[in-house]
Amino acid sequence: MTEQPNANPQQPGEPAGDRLAPRPLARPAVDPAQAATFGRPRGVDGAFDKLYQPGTNGQAAPGLNLAPPTPESLAEAFRRPPGAEGVVLERPQGTNGSEPSANGSEGPLWTTTSDPWRDPGSGAVLAGPAVQQDSEEEKDAKRPQGALLSLPEVLFGRRVQTKALAMLAAVALVIGAVGGLIGWWFADTGSELTGQASISEADAAKERPAGSIADIAHRVAPAVVSLEVFKPGADAGQQGSGVVIDTQGYVLTNEHVISAATADSATKVTAVFFDGRRVEAKVVGSDPKTDLAVVKVDVNNLTALQIGKSSDLAVGDSVIAVGSPLALQNSVTAGIVSALNRPVTAGGDGGSAPVIYEAIQTDAAINHGNSGGALVDATGALVGINSAIRSSSAEGGSIGIGFAIPSDYAVKIAKTLIKDGKVVHPDIGINASSTVAGSSTMGAQVRNVAPGGPAASAGIKEGDVITEVGGRLVRDSAELLVAVRAREVGEVVPVRLVRDGSSLVVDVKLASD
Repeated sequence: MTEQPNANPQQPGEPAGDRLAPRPLARPAVDPAQAATFGRPRGVDGAFDKLYQPGTNGQAAPGLNLAPPTPESLAEAFRRPPGAEGVVLERPQGTNGSEPSANGSEGPLWTTTSDPWRDPGSGAVLAGPAVQQDSEEEKDAKRPQGALLSLPEVLFGRRVQTKALAMLAAVALVIGAVGGLIGWWFADTGSELTGQASISEADAAKERPAGSIADIAHRVAPAVVSLEVFKPGADAGQQGSGVVIDTQGYVLTNEHVISAATADSATKVTAVFFDGRRVEAKVVGSDPKTDLAVVKVDVNNLTALQIGKSSDLAVGDSVIAVGSPLALQNSVTAGIVSALNRPVTAGGDGGSAPVIYEAIQTDAAINHGNSGGALVDATGALVGINSAIRSSSAEGGSIGIGFAIPSDYAVKIAKTLIKDGKVVHPDIGINASSTVAGSSTMGAQVRNVAPGGPAASAGIKEGDVITEVGGRLVRDSAELLVAVRAREVGEVVPVRLVRDGSSLVVDVKLASD
C-alpha cells in the first residue's frame, strides 16, 4: 500500500500538532433603538426588497409601479440622433457625433489642445466662450445700414408733409399768443392791493464808528449789573441796577434798591452781570439821606466804569442811560441833559423821610429798575447815577423827565461809605419851608431853630427867610438843604436872609447831622 504524503507537513522549527483555529468574529451589541431605526423591515432577509431584485436587468418586478413612459415628442427632441446609438457624449465642435473623424477612425472625443472646455480631464482655466463669437467689426459688417429717421418721423412716428408742419407751428403760436393775452388781462384787471413789490435793500453793513451810541453801549455794558434783592421764602422782592466803580468789586447803586437788605439781614442781594454770571453781593454801607449805597461782589477780572466830571456837563449834552428797567437787563436809552442842579425830593413812602438831592435832569427814558444804573456822557464816562423819574400816571412810566445824582457827589459819598461804612452830613440846625406864592421874598422860611445849633449861634430867628447860602441862590426849602450839604462839616458859610423887610448876612459854622 502506497503511503500518502502529509497534507500539512511539519515545517522546521514549528511545533507539532494541529494549527490554531481562526478567532471568532467580534459582534458588538446593537442598540435596539438604532436597530429599529436603521434595520431591515420585518420579513426582509436580503439587501433588496422582494419587489425589485437584482438580475432583472432593471425591469420592475411584479407589483412595482414605475413612472409612465416618456411622451414621444420629448423623446424625439432629447434623444440621440439616428445612427448614433453608440455615442454617449457629444463630439467635439464641428460634428454632431454621427460622422467619423477625418482619418477614418473614431479617435478620442477630446484632446487637451483642441478644446479644454470640453475635456473633462482638463484643469479650470479662464478662456473665451465655448461658442465662437463674432468681433464688433464683423457684426457691423454683417449688419445692414438702415436709413436715418427724420425729425417728423421722430416726433410723429411717420412722415409728415411740410405744409402740415407749418400749419401746426402756426396753430401753436396762435394758442400761445391767446394764452399770454388772457394772462396779461387778468393781471392788469386784478386787485389793486396785490402786485410785485420793488424792495430796496442796503448793501453795506451798519456803520458803528468810535463814539457812536452802539460803541459806547458795548464798552459800558460789562460795568453795569442788575441787582436782585429777595428774601428766601418771599413771593416778591426788589430789583434795580448798579455800576462797578472799582475792579476790587465795589458796586455803586441807590439806597432804595437795597433798603430791604439793610433792614433785614436775611434778605440777599444778587448781582447779575451782562454775560449771565450771578454772584452774591454784600452791603458795604448805605446813606438814606442821599439815596446812595455800595455793595461788593467777589468776582475776578471786573470791568470798572470810568468816572467823568458831572461839573463839566452843559444843558443839551448827549447822555446815555444803561440799566435794567422793569427787569429788562442791559437796556440802553439815549437823550440829552435837560437841566442841571435840579433839587429833587423823592421817596417818603411808608413813613420814611423824603430824600432831597441836587440832580441832573435828562429826557433819556428811565423807568423802574433803572435806579442805580449809569448815566454816561458821549465819551462813555460816568456822570450820574439814575435815581428817580417824574411821572403823570399811577404806574410811574417814563414821560421823558428823569433824574440822576451827579457823579461828583455820588462818588464822594461812595468813597466815604467804602472807607467808614457810613456818611455824616453838614447841618445848619433849623427846620424850614418854602415861602408861599405871592410872598414878597422867595426863599426858605425858618420855622424853628434848634437850641444851641449853628443857626442859633449865628443869630438866625424863626420867621427869617433865607435867600442865599455861600453865594448860592435859595428859592425853596429843598434848595436850602442841597446848598448846605454841598459844604463840609465845620465850614463857615455866609448866609443871606431877610428879616422884617431888611436883608442881612450872617456867618454860620456848619455842624454834623
